[in-house]
Order: sequence, then structure tokens, then C-alpha cells
Amino acid sequence: MPLVWVTGNSGAGKSAVCALLKSRGEHAVDADREGYNHWVDRTSGQVVVDPPDPVPAGWLDRFGWQTSRTEVEALAAKASGGIAFFCGSTENDDEVRDLFDFVVCLVVDDDTLRHRLLNRTSNSFGKHPEELAAALDANEGAEAADRRLGATIVVDGCRPLPEVADAILAAAGRPAPTRTEPARDRPPGRSR
Repeated sequence: MPLVWVTGNSGAGKSAVCALLKSRGEHAVDADREGYNHWVDRTSGQVVVDPPDPVPAGWLDRFGWQTSRTEVEALAAKASGGIAFFCGSTENDDEVRDLFDFVVCLVVDDDTLRHRLLNRTSNSFGKHPEELAAALDANEGAEAADRRLGATIVVDGCRPLPEVADAILAAAGRPAPTRTEPARDRPPGRSR
């Protein structure tokens, strides 16, 4: 079963794409929300609870967002006979890369990233100045870093969400679905 990694910087659209893939009947997991990723104390290796809100200065220097290799191995073992999409990105991506058949990287420009992080309601990461600065700093080299990990498919995450999902499905060898959702980011029936 192909295990497809949908990666990208915070705010690139991984969770939104995951939700859309799920709504289309695909086996997709949101690594941030479904227990695959955790905050880890870099010194002790211990999993810790989410950071305090607001995040204290220096917290991101001590703690890192990391993927559990054991959890991804379990996903690969139980999701047989089809395609599974793992949507998420962490600082230890290189430690789990070998578990995936291929990598799709979502990229966005800094303005889109800033807007998404400051306005999203799904989680608070990126709203604190230190987190936003870290995300913007990482965005500069995100595509190059993902290519070093083996990303061969790069998708513009600024495109309308259905088009992003279609591109990911096409990369996985799935035909584009019959449209049940709007093709553009505007309410149905309205023109610009």
C-alpha cells in the first residue's frame, strides 16, 4: 500500500487538504490532530503537553514538534490494500522519511502563510510572535528542505483547496473525482 506523505510548512494547508481527502473517502490522517506528532523535550526525549498559552520566550528552543516513528510504522502496517495519506510536518522528518513511498510538498508564499496562521481557528500555533517568526523563517527554505527529504511533487498550496487535493490524488495515481465541491474559493453560485 502506498503511504503518501503530504508535507509543508505550518499554514501550507496540510490539515485542510486532509479533511477534504477524508470527505472524498480517502484514507488520510492529520498527524497533528490524530496522535502521530507530539511536543518533545529535546534534552530528555520525553513527550510533553502542548505549550502554555501564550508561549514563553525560548520555549521553542527547548521543545520540538516531532513525529512518532512507531505510530507511522503502525499506520503503514494497518493501512493495507490502498493508499494512505499522512498529512503533517515536524522537525524530525528525516527520521521517518524511509517509511513513505513518496512525498508531496505543499508550498505557500509568506503573505499567505502569515494570513493563514494569524486567522486560523483550528489551532493557535503561529499566533504568538515567536511562533510566527519561526514559521516564516522556516518557510524560506521549506521547499528545498522537503526536496532534500525526497519530495518530488511540489503543489502550490495557494491554489483553491479542491485543486490542491486533485493534484495530490493525481500524484498518487488516483483519478480526479467528479466535482461535488466548488472548484474555487468562493461561495457556490456567486460570480466575481
